Amino acid sequence: MLISEKQQKANRRNAQRSSGPKTSAGKAAASRNALTYGLRARTLILPEEDPGEYRQLCADLETEWQPQTSSERFYLEMMSTSHWLLARADSSERRIHQMDLRLDMEGALLDRVAARRARLQRSYTAAMHELQQLQKQRQAQRPQPAQSEARQTQPTAPAGQPPTPPPGYVMSDAAEDHPAFRAPAATDTR
Repeated sequence: MLISEKQQKANRRNAQRSSGPKTSAGKAAASRNALTYGLRARTLILPEEDPGEYRQLCADLETEWQPQTSSERFYLEMMSTSHWLLARADSSERRIHQMDLRLDMEGALLDRVAARRARLQRSYTAAMHELQQLQKQRQAQRPQPAQSEARQTQPTAPAGQPPTPPPGYVMSDAAEDHPAFRAPAATDTR
């Protein structure tokens, strides 16, 4: 679309007056204009956030899930990113309430935050399920003890009784950590 000579001159005059922000606060605000956020952002941590808190979150999740492969680490990274952004959504919601906006504007902003929270929760849950599945597959590929070793560890039956068959189930390695398998903190005095 062609514009008139008069419009082109007006555009040039306006461009001469628009030279960007002048104050340091304006320059700092404009420097974040192209900032992207989300799961694949180049910069996940905003300038006002503490990178140490994010590193601690990642360390805690890594300690809990103990990823062994690059695929497991990928899903753990997705979990930590979703977790971090969920916390940011919570603080965004608080700021929206503090802004004292008109009810319709506040409602629209809160709806956007709620939709983002739902997406992040789904992302976290999906990554967690994928990580669990990968870890189950990896554990299933471990070499199983030989049958002869299993026979040696089975207790022998008393004389005159048939041997007891092995149980039809195998308890996972993490079962001891489950609260149902721990000793009670205090004796039951009922």
